[in-house]
Amino acid sequence: MVLFSAVLHASWNALLKGGSDRLHSVTVMTVAASVVSAVWVPFLPVPRVESWFYIGLSVALHVVYNLLLVMAYRHGDLGVTYPIARGSSPLLVAAGAAILAGERLDAFTLVGIVLVCGGIFGLARECRGAKLSRVIAPAILTGVTIAAYTVVDGLGSRASGNSWAYAAWLFLATGPAMLPVWAWRRRAPGGPVRLGAASLRSAAGGVVSLVAYAIVIWAASISPMGPVSALRESSVVVAAVLGWLFLGERLGWWRLVACAVVASGAACLGLRG
Repeated sequence: MVLFSAVLHASWNALLKGGSDRLHSVTVMTVAASVVSAVWVPFLPVPRVESWFYIGLSVALHVVYNLLLVMAYRHGDLGVTYPIARGSSPLLVAAGAAILAGERLDAFTLVGIVLVCGGIFGLARECRGAKLSRVIAPAILTGVTIAAYTVVDGLGSRASGNSWAYAAWLFLATGPAMLPVWAWRRRAPGGPVRLGAASLRSAAGGVVSLVAYAIVIWAASISPMGPVSALRESSVVVAAVLGWLFLGERLGWWRLVACAVVASGAACLGLRG
């Protein structure tokens, strides 16, 4: 299920990277996910009161994450930016889970996490030239945000009593939270809102992102957060291929070797589970 989530996650990121107005796209995605969640919420129990703090904190982190993702994709390839953002999070998640949730990571798990992260940073090696700092900085900050909301949602889903209800309320609140940010950041204040084919594709991407992250929240509620997060990072393999197939990005031998390292680490984590 986590590997399926990885495929979905890479797909909606490819859709976002390929858009001409990424802030508009990511806002439509979050609003679409909120609409679907609004339909879903009445059929689920209300999360326990202990989890509402985590939901609020995660909403704020997801808004920051969306903005950083838009900044990162402005200058970097999907096959470079995505690995840096995803690759900087598993070790941070493992550290955060160990400190905040008291999880113990055995040697086999640590080997898997190191392999995944090493392969991902190997993919990021191709980032060169004047855009280096403009790609690296927002991508790493995106990774820090990913690590933060992964730990928060792991704790929150466990406190909620029902991980699916937690995910539904999280996505229900994130869409409205993005709207004022979009209104503030968009290039033409007061201009018309575009609701063409690109918006429909973004809306579909929002539903995909909802399903992808709901799976991760469910997995983190029943399994250690570090391995769940690291296994999900196998999405960088999918992202590199999607960037090559649909966005005209390079996929040379170095990226292929790095992808094999990522796959090896994911296999270690999968066998451990």
